[in-house]
Amino acid sequence: MPESHPAPERFPVTVDVVALTVRRGELNVLLITRLIEPFRGKLALPGGFVLAGEELLEAAARELAEETGVGHLPGHLEQLGSYGPKGRDPRGDVLTVAHLLLAPDFPVLAAGSDAEHAAWYPVAEVPELAFDHALILDDALERAKSKLEYSPLGAAFCGDEFTIAQLRSVYEAVWGTRLDPRNFHRKATGTPGFLEETGTMTTGDAGRPAALFRLAPAARMTAGQPTRAVLNPPLMRPRE
Repeated sequence: MPESHPAPERFPVTVDVVALTVRRGELNVLLITRLIEPFRGKLALPGGFVLAGEELLEAAARELAEETGVGHLPGHLEQLGSYGPKGRDPRGDVLTVAHLLLAPDFPVLAAGSDAEHAAWYPVAEVPELAFDHALILDDALERAKSKLEYSPLGAAFCGDEFTIAQLRSVYEAVWGTRLDPRNFHRKATGTPGFLEETGTMTTGDAGRPAALFRLAPAARMTAGQPTRAVLNPPLMRPRE
């Protein structure tokens, strides 16, 4: 007779969300100040326990909405990875499934029930975070940098219509580097299936009209599902 398998371990499952946006030319992350223990008073990523019968993406969207007061979240939300369950929570084994949100700047209207405060923080100035959230943030930043190389999701930080200069500022903020404006314009507008002109103009920062662009049809979300479009050739970030 084969030996019986040990009983499976049971532990809670949570979701944490790394919400990134670009504000005033800087990459920002949404953080809460925890109202309860553990780590009361510490900054942390928004998140919470998955409810019975709830899908992971559904839980991530719910928790983030509760922490921001925004009912409909803008941008692109995707699963980032799983962390734990051992050693990441002083209360015991807890598995968290982290998610990444790339979004245009949106106001944080209200903190959630277990948060004292919620606000955007420049990524370059983030202090010590609760739990293993510093590791999750680092992984999310690398994912975002890579996403901008191979996918059209750089536009997820913009509105529906944007100038090439506005899009370039997103790439500069996420990659943490300055880009040559003419070279970026050539690559962005010359990449098949990425952008299309709207036929309208806006006034640029220097007072000169600038063409407005939007994502090409193949790069847009379809029926609420994230695009699977791949940029070919990719927009590679400068390497040191």
